[in-house]
Amino acid sequence: MNKEEKPTVNRDWKGDWIKIAALLPLLLIFTALQQIHSEQELKAVDVTIESGAASAHIARDLEEAGVIDSAWKFRALVRLTGKAGALKVGQYHFEGKMSLWDVIRKIERGEVMRFQVTVPEGLRTHDILSLLAEKTQTPLSQWRLAIEALLPDEEWEGRLLPETYTYAKPVNPQAVLSQMMEAQRRVLASITTNALEAERLRIMASIIEKETGVDSERPLVSAAIHNRIKIGMPLQMDPTVIYGIWRRDGSFSGNIRRKDLAADTPWNSYTRRGLPPTPISNPGEASLRAAANPADVSYLYFVADGTGGHAFATTHEEHRANVQRWIEIERNRDRKSR
Repeated sequence: MNKEEKPTVNRDWKGDWIKIAALLPLLLIFTALQQIHSEQELKAVDVTIESGAASAHIARDLEEAGVIDSAWKFRALVRLTGKAGALKVGQYHFEGKMSLWDVIRKIERGEVMRFQVTVPEGLRTHDILSLLAEKTQTPLSQWRLAIEALLPDEEWEGRLLPETYTYAKPVNPQAVLSQMMEAQRRVLASITTNALEAERLRIMASIIEKETGVDSERPLVSAAIHNRIKIGMPLQMDPTVIYGIWRRDGSFSGNIRRKDLAADTPWNSYTRRGLPPTPISNPGEASLRAAANPADVSYLYFVADGTGGHAFATTHEEHRANVQRWIEIERNRDRKSR
């Protein structure tokens, strides 16, 4: 008898591998989807997503920081959901129970960390830029470039409203300065719609800001300025002299002398009548409103009263008496300090 021959089977191994390779991405995506809402406990960690970072780079940074357990799952999910191009730049804080989807949604929504910086009233713009650079740990050159871009052909002084502002990292100096300029614009818009009047108020308010830090005195200082201008009397206010010397020399010694009062600059209100050509500081809202709303008094003079405030007077005789009292207060302090 002839033995029956067994049929041979020819396996198409190449085709099988192609099918497996085709299924692999689907299996990976299925695995990622299975774990999309699986939460893990995260230790507090901050991660910064830089401008222009690709999803692969973001995924790697998150994995290295321990925010996610797998970079490829993150990449697969953002591609599958079309969110790769929606991930926002910024510094993010991750902590507590979070799933992979929670992480993606947080970045997509731009829920970045917010920081605050407080700018005090009465600083020159130069000093504000230095303060912002220091507080935000950003190069001063970036702040200078930003304000040059915002005010290319305009005076820098007096255009920023001192206040507490929030910002995100990486810091955008132009966005922060725009916020400060817009805040001042809103205050002035609530007072006047006249551009020339707004500039006049900036200048006047900048002097008020340098003359007093006492809120109740701002309308009184404003009245003295208005009254002097009305009768053509020089303002004769020391901060204008100091600012003029700083603009001329780039510095000021800190001690104003008699010869400084006579040194003419465009800002010296002893040698020139009327308001200076520009603000001498960046005034706060209270000083801007005081400039527009002087107290209904006839004061022309004021001098320190030794308590942190000022003594105001209408006549020169009253003023001389106030000055003499202040001199006596200073003498008594000197005696006690010896």
